Amino acid sequence: MRGILPVFEIRAICAPDDESRVTTALNQAFSLKSVRAYPTRDRTRLRLYATADHRPEPEQWPTPEEAYAHAPSILSEIGWTTHILASAEYFTELERDYYLRKAAVLDRIALQDENDSDATEAADAAALYLLDTDQPGVICDPRAYVRQQYAAWAASQ
Repeated sequence: MRGILPVFEIRAICAPDDESRVTTALNQAFSLKSVRAYPTRDRTRLRLYATADHRPEPEQWPTPEEAYAHAPSILSEIGWTTHILASAEYFTELERDYYLRKAAVLDRIALQDENDSDATEAADAAALYLLDTDQPGVICDPRAYVRQQYAAWAASQ
């Protein structure tokens, strides 16, 4: 099945001066989620632990610009998702379009300021919810999945 990307841990041991070079080389080969650095017991080298997954093929995942090229404004999408949520009865399962559009607008907000950890966390959580709802057990970049699904949804509208 396309879109399934295994997540794995990488451990590298390097000289402290080589940390940036090693991290850059790993990031060129894989999509790194996080890199943690700890000194070795003798404190002469660093142990780098990286959570990574394979880089998706470029044609598989649309860029944000491609996915959101014809999307309504962020403000309009926030209004739409708020209206749907406010008009729903308590404990009502909402349509997939709601979760897709919510994840997409949160992704777009997070893309505006990638240093905003709250926006990124919200976008990641919404994307993961959509991915888990659509395809439980599939492992891929949840936000790339949102972009792919949003582009397909927008093309069908």
